[in-house]
Amino acid sequence: MRHRKKGKILDRKAAPRKALMRNLATSLVVYEKIKTTTAKAKALKPMVEKLITVSKVNNLTTKRKLTETLTHQKAVKKALEVLGPRYQDRKGGYLRITKIGPRPGDGADVSVIEFV
Repeated sequence: MRHRKKGKILDRKAAPRKALMRNLATSLVVYEKIKTTTAKAKALKPMVEKLITVSKVNNLTTKRKLTETLTHQKAVKKALEVLGPRYQDRKGGYLRITKIGPRPGDGADVSVIEFV
């Protein structure tokens, strides 16, 4: 039973799911807007919002925390130098999910997740 278990499984084992979330988070930080399924976007949103909250303070500890999750140094650098200062005065709610309809191939609900 999954009573009170937090988070989405996304039909994957733990390691592939972690890799998927890390790659999506890195892409979102680098490109600031990505198109993915609604379920993946909803699972990604809290993870990236925590990363942006952490990146508001630019020091070595923060850089190491971001490096644990983001797969490229380019993404870490952008989070610390661009996104952190951009949202310095904002308390939260850095991302927006916009539904754009079903995917033609398999009918999966597709959304765009982007920074506000």
